[in-house]
Formats: sequence, structure tokens, C-alpha cells
Amino acid sequence: MKDSATAEPDLPPAPGADEHPALDFANSAIALPGGQFLDLLGSPAATNRWLVARGLAPVDAGLQEMCAAQLRALREQIRALLAAHVDGHPAPASALAAVNEALTRAPAASLLHWDPTRGLYRAASHPTTQIVEHALAALAADAADLLTGPDADRLTACGSTPCNRYLLRHGRRHWCSTRCGDRARAARAYARRTRADRC
Repeated sequence: MKDSATAEPDLPPAPGADEHPALDFANSAIALPGGQFLDLLGSPAATNRWLVARGLAPVDAGLQEMCAAQLRALREQIRALLAAHVDGHPAPASALAAVNEALTRAPAASLLHWDPTRGLYRAASHPTTQIVEHALAALAADAADLLTGPDADRLTACGSTPCNRYLLRHGRRHWCSTRCGDRARAARAYARRTRADRC
């Protein structure tokens, strides 16, 4: 398996990823044809770029490997929940525990603060040292919303091998991209020709 943390894929976001950051997050580990693998969170710099592009971290966050590893670990737990949901299996206890733990990482409400110049004001308590906690909580909350909300019935896995991305189904579409749809159609056509040649 080849891991590339710096290359950007030319795949568009999967359907639903624009509305659900957790879906985009789950899809940040991409299986490619030829046994290759692309991890958009494969290094601290790549993780920082991914978070910045989604408004979850400032450009100068300077994430360390430990922070990137925490995000990758949560991603795998969210992927486990998505897989269980799509396959109709019970949610893995370890994945539920990881998402619930991440949900508690950041306050859900803006806290009340006092400043001599401003007086009383409300603001979220997310100083620079809590960037990862905030991102973990936001992604976990969106995953929980996705899995329990109205879009849960549309959640599916891409139907093109070897793709491992998830998407929200629109109509009969079961592919995350045109490229995956073309690959699946070509594979079906090849299988039909092969069967016809054997007859």
C-alpha cells in the first residue's frame, strides 16, 4: 500500500460531504485503484490543511503528530459506525464510546465572560490549545447528527471497487463520483462479455 499524505486527490467530494463534515472526514482515507492509499490526514501538515479548508482550525495552528493521530483515530471510529449503519449491524461499542468521548471535548454552548472594556459577553471557549478538541467535538457532533437525522436512510458506501468512500444516495446513484460510476459500469460490461465468451 502506498501512503501519500501530501498529494491531493482529483476526486470531487462525495455526495453529502458538503453538508456533513463528518462524511468528508470519514472519506479522508481513500483507497485507490492499484492498491494505493491516500490519507489526507497522513501528517500533521496535511491534517492542518484539511482542518483549515473546512474552517476547523486557523492556518497557523501548527498541529503536532499527536493531534493528527487523535483525528485519525476518531476517523476510524466514525468509519466503523458508518459501516455498521450501512450494513445493518449494531454499532460497535468502542466506536460509540470514542464518538461520545469526542462530543465532550468542547463546550456545546458559548460561555459567559467578563472583560473590563467589553463588559459581559458570550464566546466559545476554544483557545489555540483546544483546536483539536474543538475539531474532534464538531466532527463527532456532525457524525451523530448524520447517523440519527433525516439523511441516515440515504447513507451508503460507494458501489465501485476498490473505493471505500461513503455518500448520501441521490435516486439510484450508488457511486461517490463519476469516475467510480464509470469504473463500475466498465467492470459490469467486462463481466457480461466474459460470460458471453464462455457460452
